[in-house]
Amino acid sequence: MSALASPRLARLAQGRAVAQPAPDAGERTRPTSSGSTGCDVCGEPLEPEHRHVADLEHQRLLCACRACRILFDRTAAGGGHFRLVPERSRALPGFVLDDAGWAALRIPVDMAFFFSSTPAGRVVALYPGPMGATESLLELDAWDDLLAANPALAEMEPDTEALLVHRAGGARDYFIVPIDRAYRLVGTIRASWKGLGGGNQVWCEIADFFEQLSKEAE
Repeated sequence: MSALASPRLARLAQGRAVAQPAPDAGERTRPTSSGSTGCDVCGEPLEPEHRHVADLEHQRLLCACRACRILFDRTAAGGGHFRLVPERSRALPGFVLDDAGWAALRIPVDMAFFFSSTPAGRVVALYPGPMGATESLLELDAWDDLLAANPALAEMEPDTEALLVHRAGGARDYFIVPIDRAYRLVGTIRASWKGLGGGNQVWCEIADFFEQLSKEAE
């Protein structure tokens, strides 16, 4: 996919976006005394491949060691403050969203993710760009229409799962993904974007991201 595939995304590089405090799951580790990375919850050493916990009070993602993952794998363990982010991704074949419906959601680019935020008390829409994740002013009536047309969206876990939409370059891909997977896409775009059009590298990485997601999704 070339940089010209999504001119609206490219234009974001020219203006000022209000970036949300979107945590990048791969960057939220801190050094321990041994020099390795540590669990954001308890400080114990962290495996390279690890799970994440949603901190609802501070609206961020925390890297979690195996012990903390086991602890927060029980619904009541987080006391309403922490929720374990699931691992599975689900493809949504037959997803109902035409161009008019997409326009009604008022997303200015061709990629976005949507999740139910307990702290906000509503569905939040974020789109990735060269400056990170930016919140869109979601029309709730349009979201209700989308939910009515796609009942599978009602199965998303609040705060930890998101609807990920990819319509750039003519794509029509829809997934329910762990929230950290959506932020990983944000981090990829922010880190790789070059100039006004993004550059070939970022579009190749976006294509690789969705190709891998398609292989892994149930």
